[in-house]
Amino acid sequence: MATDGLNWDDRGLMPVVICDARSGELLTLAWANDAALEETLATRSTVLYSRSRAALWRKGETSGNRQHVVAVATDCDRDALCYYVIPRGPACHTGTASCFHHPLLPPDAPTGDLRRAIEYLRMTIAQRRTADPESSYVARLLRDGVDRIGKKIGEEATEVVIAAKNPDDDELVWEAADLIFHLLVLLEARGIDPDAVGTHLLQRAKQ
Repeated sequence: MATDGLNWDDRGLMPVVICDARSGELLTLAWANDAALEETLATRSTVLYSRSRAALWRKGETSGNRQHVVAVATDCDRDALCYYVIPRGPACHTGTASCFHHPLLPPDAPTGDLRRAIEYLRMTIAQRRTADPESSYVARLLRDGVDRIGKKIGEEATEVVIAAKNPDDDELVWEAADLIFHLLVLLEARGIDPDAVGTHLLQRAKQ
């Protein structure tokens, strides 16, 4: 069996790190027993063990935020697991993409790379969901909802067009950044991973 030789603890449990298979982002730290792991391997859907309920926990069974498991690995000591998943909705019960949204040491902002910048912004925007709307612009936008964010996107799109008609490249870069930022906020408000947009764009390119 695939689970032979695993080193379960004295309770028959093992920690499970759940990562986004596309971005590598850490989503959740949980627990599994043999039955949870076997069901995960058989169904390719995240199944864990709830210590508080002393029962199997099938991710998304009540919330709908399921996770498609694309790979499972153990560490070198075979006493910890990693589920690599494609999430269908937020991983955290608070509505954020990851359970790890209270940074003790915020990551450095990337420079000169659109992909890394978007990933950094996505993480930061998700973290702001639980911030005080009175002190966080992003939290305020998320609180006000799609209509408010959509209005900002319309304003920023107009600014991009105006900037494009002017000779100042820096102005266009600035306005384009504003538009991308607000679009990422909109995707967060709807619980849509930006990678879904990237996947769709690549599919179009292949066609």
